[in-house]
Amino acid sequence: LANPRYRAQLADAEAAAVVVRAADADACPRACLVAPDPYVAFAKIAALFDTPPSGTASVHPTAVIASDAVIAESASIGPHCVVESGARVDAGATLGPHCIVGRDCVVGARSHLVARVTLVIRVQLGQRVLIHPGVVIGADGFGLAFETNATDHGSWIKVPQLGGVRIGDDCEIGANTTIDRGAIEDTVIEEDVRLDNQIQIAHNVRIGAHTAMAGCSAVAGSATIGRYCLIGGGAGILGHLTVADRVTV
Repeated sequence: LANPRYRAQLADAEAAAVVVRAADADACPRACLVAPDPYVAFAKIAALFDTPPSGTASVHPTAVIASDAVIAESASIGPHCVVESGARVDAGATLGPHCIVGRDCVVGARSHLVARVTLVIRVQLGQRVLIHPGVVIGADGFGLAFETNATDHGSWIKVPQLGGVRIGDDCEIGANTTIDRGAIEDTVIEEDVRLDNQIQIAHNVRIGAHTAMAGCSAVAGSATIGRYCLIGGGAGILGHLTVADRVTV
């Protein structure tokens, strides 16, 4: 019982046990577990029943590993993965099917790339990072310069993206989310940031620790989002803006 508006339903609840705050315990006709925050308690209880597949330390025979890539003995590399030159996969990390770890990328210890994840170039993942299918990290930032000339209306010139992406420990990146690498310096996602599905993070963005962003939100280039922020679905943060800590959009 996390939301007090449902308190009246306790009387008819058929659950074997209910997690409640102390103030609601007397109203519960069933066995109850009293917790300061029932939703947090439920999350910890549910984790006991969650049985994610644990990769065994192995390299699948269809994987393609560069000769100078460094793969920890306890890492698991799944079918049809590619690990390119200069890349490193640390202890206990798991690459699911069809993942690509590009040049000079690092997959931190006990991180899990579920399937079809692409780390393009110069991406550093911290420890225990969970990345869901279809994510692309380290693709080109959208850097363009428009050159005019006397003979026609002009044309775009691509600005090379020379930076990388750094993602801190304990982050989670939802399916089909994209995080671009920086133009000169890195795009930075600090520790314990949670990104939902189909989010766009542009080049040179910095997202502070413990911030959570819901699906289809987007952050334009060189914006800074503080710590402990909550960004709702579909919200957009314009480029070069700074959002302070603990802001809800």
